[in-house]
Amino acid sequence: MEEIVKISSIVQYNSLRGMTTKHPLVTVIDLSIAQPLPAMSFNFGLYAVSLKQLNCGQLRYGRKYYDYQEGSLVFIAPGQVVGVQPGVESITPQGWILLFHPDLVNGTSLGKHMQDYSFFSYDVSEALHLSDKEKSIVIDCFSKIEYELDQNIDKHSKKLIASNIELLLNYCIRFYDRQFITRDSANKGILERFEYLLKGYFSSGKPQHEGLPSVAYFAEALHLSPNYFGDLVKKETGRSAQEYIQSKVIDVAKERVFDKNKSVSEIAYELGFKYPQHFTRLFKQKTGITPNDYRMMN
Repeated sequence: MEEIVKISSIVQYNSLRGMTTKHPLVTVIDLSIAQPLPAMSFNFGLYAVSLKQLNCGQLRYGRKYYDYQEGSLVFIAPGQVVGVQPGVESITPQGWILLFHPDLVNGTSLGKHMQDYSFFSYDVSEALHLSDKEKSIVIDCFSKIEYELDQNIDKHSKKLIASNIELLLNYCIRFYDRQFITRDSANKGILERFEYLLKGYFSSGKPQHEGLPSVAYFAEALHLSPNYFGDLVKKETGRSAQEYIQSKVIDVAKERVFDKNKSVSEIAYELGFKYPQHFTRLFKQKTGITPNDYRMMN
């Protein structure tokens, strides 16, 4: 079984890259002067934002492989396992990597909103691809954080460093929005396949055996991470993927409620609900009336 090395501190990571530690909770590394990581798997206990500026080998993320493209940002969250594959030895990698420990952002504005940066849970194959202008903004953010690390640590350090990391991540939200927009045709293709899978799910016997479909179910079927899929649906439709699924459930339910040969409970079980009262609650929440009242109106 392959050994997985746990990276739990900034000091440990800096040691692997042959870099000195300026701050115990955060580091910014110029990859052109750092030692390459050994070709093995690592379980990160840190947040990481990596900008690679040359195609220089493969990264394995879970069971998938990702070829780095010039000017792409990859995000890693604590608990994720990343496997580094041998790169092209004749090329010195260019770029930057920012790593910070979760303790750095505790009690800061950034710490209150870390869950908003859903791209930390994207697959590596869903990396953020930057324009030259975007790349320069990202590098500027790295430079500002590095500047703070070169100062003596004082009472302002944590707030200033966390604020600059927050600025970087907020820019990344904007850049991902741009990426979703510029891939509009590809996104619409994914939505069409999602709709097709959704219809197929309820026309099959799956709901009775597998229950209500989840966002993760469709994300896996479309070969996307749940967070990336959810964000894509939200950007394209204005609704969360869960809301989109629930809307489809209600549309199907409205048709089936017309069949007075079946009780509301039977229809609920057919749709994948474990308990009929959960179906009634959702139906009323979405339509304003109960399934029985809806049936009586038609």
